[in-house]
Amino acid sequence: MAINLKGRSFLTLMDFSPEEIRYLLDLAHDLKSKKRAGVPGDTLKGKNIVLLFEKTSTRTRCAFETACLDEGGHVTFLDSGSSQFGKKESVEDSAKVLGRFFDGIEYRGYSQKLVEDLASYAGVPVWNGLTDVDHPTQILADLMTIEEHIAKPLNQVKVVFCGDIRNNMSYAWMYGCAKMGMHYVAYGPAELARELDQDIMARVREVARETGATIEVRNDPDCLDGADVLYTDVWASMGEEAQIPEKVKLLSPYKVTMEMVEATGNPDVIFMHCLPAFHDFETTMAQSQKELGYDIREVTDQVFRSRHSVVFDEAENRMHSIKAVIVATIGR
Repeated sequence: MAINLKGRSFLTLMDFSPEEIRYLLDLAHDLKSKKRAGVPGDTLKGKNIVLLFEKTSTRTRCAFETACLDEGGHVTFLDSGSSQFGKKESVEDSAKVLGRFFDGIEYRGYSQKLVEDLASYAGVPVWNGLTDVDHPTQILADLMTIEEHIAKPLNQVKVVFCGDIRNNMSYAWMYGCAKMGMHYVAYGPAELARELDQDIMARVREVARETGATIEVRNDPDCLDGADVLYTDVWASMGEEAQIPEKVKLLSPYKVTMEMVEATGNPDVIFMHCLPAFHDFETTMAQSQKELGYDIREVTDQVFRSRHSVVFDEAENRMHSIKAVIVATIGR
């Protein structure tokens, strides 16, 4: 079956069929091979995109900019201090204006509804660079990375997400695993399991029934057995310092350690993280919290730097997977 994603927005993997996600992954692998071989691209020649950032980022901005430039496109970057978006101009009006200037719009911020509103008004593809409940370009990069490191099909892969199972990465992983028929375990405190969005859980489990995926929420370490992937994310982001004492107490039992790696019983298990990560005390935030008596590391440095860790392959693959999304939706 021919796949054509031209003109489509990329807001969540839940909007795409398994076949369409497979197409994007194959395209990402192909584009990565071409870049490695030094083959120049021109699929975005004459195309202009704009990046709207309400939340700062290293990987997302660099990945979108490099991906577009690699294929001959042009990028404009706007953060919250350099535009009237959402302040003196409504989301609807901004979307209609930007849609006349640009061939595609990326949004990274807080509200999923906002990125959906952008897509409904812009008239051009809109790409979700991160919201409070989703991070689809990250999951695409993660699936790509799994395929590079695990010698079995995605529908035989077990992913265990450790820690704050209510955050956007945990939900995004549920969407990706449900769509691709994978085994997903949200491994975290029972208190957080009770706070999961039940509407999202119902939708995910409905998709899982169609694809053969397994979606579990567990708080016992037995769920680690047979894991192919251990995944985690930071416990507290910038601006959430007030929550750190509570989160450290709640989530420390779910820190990814070598003992956890060994508990999988899989000598080839891989460790993944969307980054940035607190794995040592070489950052201002980790050091300042340590001085206050709080160890905010969600993974030990031993695991982060071990042979199991593929975090920098993941980071690189953000660029290739994002390039695939842009090319598939607005490319020539």
